[in-house]
Amino acid sequence: MHAPADGESPHKGRRGLRRLLSAFFYSLSGLAIAFRHESAFRQEIAMAVVLLPVACLIPVAAVERVLLVASVLLVLVVELLNSSVEAAIDRIGLDTHRLSKRAKDLGSAAVLVALAILALTWGALAAPVLAAWVAAGAAA
Repeated sequence: MHAPADGESPHKGRRGLRRLLSAFFYSLSGLAIAFRHESAFRQEIAMAVVLLPVACLIPVAAVERVLLVASVLLVLVVELLNSSVEAAIDRIGLDTHRLSKRAKDLGSAAVLVALAILALTWGALAAPVLAAWVAAGAAA
């Protein structure tokens, strides 16, 4: 492994399978940390546990299924990014600062936008199919 440049992480010199395995396990650790410490992430995981199977089971076109799944995963991605911003801000200091508040509020707004995308996508693609299923079941 090459010596890191000033200020560079010593992990940046890793290559090949070792780097891929390390990155994979760091990612799993990040998911576990988010699940353990972030209640919003746990709530969104619970939502995903319900919505992802529904997206796989309802009769929609493949591209619509991808959009349904992607909208759920987008919420999780944005929540992870928001949580990382919040953790970094808290690491800098817990005192109230206008820029810290701005960063946290912007991250929260990003989650809200992702949830709006999810609601619009599911409302446009899944709601009509689910309503037809309910109507067919009531008529039977």
